[in-house]
Amino acid sequence: MTECVAIIGAQPFLRQLPAKHLERLAACAAHVCLPAGTRLFNEGASARSFWLVDAGQVALDTLVPGTGRVTIEKLGRGDVLGLSWLAPPYQFDYGAVATQPLQAFEFDARAVRAACDADPALGYALLDRFLAVAAHRLQVTRARLIAGHLHPSAA
Repeated sequence: MTECVAIIGAQPFLRQLPAKHLERLAACAAHVCLPAGTRLFNEGASARSFWLVDAGQVALDTLVPGTGRVTIEKLGRGDVLGLSWLAPPYQFDYGAVATQPLQAFEFDARAVRAACDADPALGYALLDRFLAVAAHRLQVTRARLIAGHLHPSAA
C-alpha cells in the first residue's frame, strides 16, 4: 500500500495532498491495465468509479443521433477521467474508450464518497481539484465551439 500511496501522490491531480488523505484514497484504488478498445463506460451508466490515467489515452465521446459516437476530448497521462461520481444521480454524461493500452488508478466512487464524508478536509480537497478540472474542460469546450463557429471546416 505504501508504494501505491507514493505513486498516486506523484500524480499531478493529487500532488500536495497530505499523506493521510493519500493513504485513504489508496485504500479505495486499484491499478488497472486495459487494452486499447476497452469501453470504460457509456452515457447514462452508473458512475461507480473515476480514474487517474497513468499511461495511455482515453477518448471521451458522446452518441450523436444519425452520426454515431463523436470524440469530445482525449485524455492522457496525468488526466482525471470521470467527474460524474461527485453528484447525484451519479450517472455518466459521456462515454469513454481506451484508444491506446491504458494503465490507470481506478477509484471506487462509493468508498471515496464515504471517505470524504468521514473526513471533510479530504472531501474539500478533492472537490476543489475536481472543480478545477471541470472548469478547464468547460473552457476547452468553449474554445472549440468558438473555433467551430468562426471556422466551421475546422470543427
